Amino acid sequence: MARPEVLNRIQEAEAEADEIVAEAEADREERIEEAREEAERIRQEAREEAEATREERLAEARAEIEQERETIVAEGEAEREALEASARERTDETVEHVVDLFEEAVHAQT
Repeated sequence: MARPEVLNRIQEAEAEADEIVAEAEADREERIEEAREEAERIRQEAREEAEATREERLAEARAEIEQERETIVAEGEAEREALEASARERTDETVEHVVDLFEEAVHAQT
């Protein structure tokens, strides 16, 4: 093979190698960009899942608090009713006691 022909083949091989490297670089950049997009998509999904979980737990906590509040209110109402009934039962007894005290005070003055 003549020298010019060898040089020409070397130049062609170098050009082909440069083209392969350029394609590999472009492919690498494309894959990096795809990986970044996929990572961002995964992060976004994780944020959305976390938000949904937070909302679900918050709703559960609110329902639990509301149920506990209703229980406390019901217990309070039952206790109030019991106290009122007890007070009504003791009304006559209290009136008699006050009248006795009054009569004692009146007798003590006379």
